Amino acid sequence: MLPETLAGLAGIVVLGVAAQWLAWRLKLPSILFLLIVGFVAGPVVGFVNPDQLLGDLLFPIVSLSVAIILFEGGLSLDVAELRIVGKVVRNLVSIGALVTWILAGVLAYTALGLSLPLAALLGAILVVTGPTVIGPLLRHIQPQAKIGSAVKWEGIVNDPIGAILAVLVFEVVLAGGFEAGATVAAVVIVKAVTIGGALGLAGAGIIVLLLSKHWVPDYLQNPVALAFVLMVFTASNLLQAESGLLTVTVMGSALASQKIVAVRHIVEFKENLRVLLLSILFIVLAARLPTEASAYTDAGSFLFLGGLILLVRPAAVALSTLGSKFNWRERVFLGMMAPRGIVAAAVSSLFALELVEHGYPNAERLVPVTFLVIVGTVAVYGLSAPTIARVMGLATPNPQGMLFVGAAPWVREVARLLVKENVLVILVDSNWVNVTASRRAGLASHHVNILSDQTIEDLDLNGVGRLLALTPNDEVNTLAALRFQDVFGRSGVFQLPPTGANTGDSRVSLELGGRTLFAKGATHAELSARLSKGAVIEKHRLTEEFGFEAYQARYGETAIPMFLLRESGEVVIFTSEGGPTPTPKAGQTLISLVDPVA
Repeated sequence: MLPETLAGLAGIVVLGVAAQWLAWRLKLPSILFLLIVGFVAGPVVGFVNPDQLLGDLLFPIVSLSVAIILFEGGLSLDVAELRIVGKVVRNLVSIGALVTWILAGVLAYTALGLSLPLAALLGAILVVTGPTVIGPLLRHIQPQAKIGSAVKWEGIVNDPIGAILAVLVFEVVLAGGFEAGATVAAVVIVKAVTIGGALGLAGAGIIVLLLSKHWVPDYLQNPVALAFVLMVFTASNLLQAESGLLTVTVMGSALASQKIVAVRHIVEFKENLRVLLLSILFIVLAARLPTEASAYTDAGSFLFLGGLILLVRPAAVALSTLGSKFNWRERVFLGMMAPRGIVAAAVSSLFALELVEHGYPNAERLVPVTFLVIVGTVAVYGLSAPTIARVMGLATPNPQGMLFVGAAPWVREVARLLVKENVLVILVDSNWVNVTASRRAGLASHHVNILSDQTIEDLDLNGVGRLLALTPNDEVNTLAALRFQDVFGRSGVFQLPPTGANTGDSRVSLELGGRTLFAKGATHAELSARLSKGAVIEKHRLTEEFGFEAYQARYGETAIPMFLLRESGEVVIFTSEGGPTPTPKAGQTLISLVDPVA
């Protein structure tokens, strides 16, 4: 392998991961950094040349990567969510897609001066919104469950619909007109839906069969799933162009919705793979952009972009939500969430190459215009949607609420003090006595099994950002922390130290569960014993006269700080892990377990 090729391939991965990390640090949409880095590394500096590095393998690699990304998106689609948002999602991917195609095509014809065939093709390409950009935005915004589900479903389902629509228009364009291509288009629709649905369900069924019969060892389950994704995608595309996107989406959703076998480990593997593939794809495709400023900065292109954001998307949402139970705030948020992603970039790049070869004038404009739309919509929606969601009360970007697993007496006292400080606390317990006592104390409580499949779906976790496992059962605490890592992230799940953790005699692994709470040795048994001997859980408002040093001098080393409430409303949870310990200051409130002072 030539040194230049080796450096180029390694550079794509390094630059992609670096851009993702920088976006995380600055709390901005990662796609913006990926596109900027790719554009600079490609046409500006000349360090990355995808066509030279990959040659004829470029678009096959892009297609297979997109298939994996859409399969991962399908794994996040649970059919049960459609009970609430099904009507709106159906309208968005049908009426909304049709309105977007027509209006975007008219805009392309008038603002960009494209011919009718090319305008119709560009409108079809831009129907897609895409999980590649919507997923990271939703994680950043953290909207309410209903509106988040609608946006997620639309983004994932729209990708194969938009791609198939683009193929239909492309076939009509190559056939020379609507009359000549109408028959071809009808055949394409029937074949795409039939093949995509059948192969997708078959692929999911085979994976479920293999896992349920234990015919595949644990270490091969992820590779086998990946092989099936690539196999059914390729087979579907060979039978009908671009139907593979529908196939892998159906396959992922079918796996997510079935209850026969657990696929959580497959979901985790695909999530990690998706981040890497997105980083590489956006760097590669941005590195192929032309450097001529006129391709991006002419007035028609910006008029087209503005029309998509201010006219096309609001009109599509308005018509799709007529008669729905979505209120005006939710409709406004939907109207401000239509960023385009990798599928639009890949499909436009592929079709532009073929149309240029067929001698279509202005076909080369499809790619720069599409990338301008991608960058513009991600920038506008990514920067404005979080603010709109917060102002309208549809999201809490840094939720301070907590889900308490367990409702023992001392847990209820902690919850009561937090609630008095306007902190959202939800308690769950499988013990009716604890739940009843919690409700009598005015606390939000639920009688559920935290390990049940329905628990996450049934609980309203809007405003909740962390889980604290506080039961006397170490195994339940660990399993609850493991289960909710997907919901709150690894840094957002906490549990009491297991019994015997200090001596190495713990029955559960300290590496599997959440972050250990409060202090070493602060087990459920120890805290309960301290309280039975007279210790109390108190709230202390720190002042200049009575600061943290005075608090320590008064209560000594036996005090166990639990929570620190800052003036900004942020709630800091004390842990026994290594790292900086929060230092309480005047004006802040400290909740802790202390021995009474005479």
